[in-house]
Amino acid sequence: MSSLLSDPTAAMQPDPIRHAEFYEGILFKRFMAWVFDLVLIALLTALVVPFTAFTALFFLPVLFLVIGFLYRWVTLSGRSATWGMRILRIEFCDRQGQRFDTGTALIWTVGYTLSMAFLLPQLLSIALMFLSQRRQGLTDHLLGSVAINSPARR
Repeated sequence: MSSLLSDPTAAMQPDPIRHAEFYEGILFKRFMAWVFDLVLIALLTALVVPFTAFTALFFLPVLFLVIGFLYRWVTLSGRSATWGMRILRIEFCDRQGQRFDTGTALIWTVGYTLSMAFLLPQLLSIALMFLSQRRQGLTDHLLGSVAINSPARR
């Protein structure tokens, strides 16, 4: 708690103790949004394959990663939430409590992609989500971003 008080930017985001409604159910909602987004990315990838005369099948994992990267970057740039997050009514905010701009969305997406590419950062990110008061993953901790319930923000 003392680290939250000593960090002047932490006050810009909802306090997880005084405003618990911002973080209520966030872990489950983030997971379900992630699953929804994963399925959507797989469908988008499948739609692209025929337009490559099926040659994309030779580099399907790379195509999946590129589409997933672009999907996350574009959707997070728009309303600070992927489509899965929007359905579950959660969104990201930065250190100042503002929605992501295009640059922040790009940096977050790069961080997310790198952390998902390796087992240890992925496990660390999951552990941080369970152990931190604001339910932040590794990339969230590095950027100071946080996922919150959208309706409570209004």
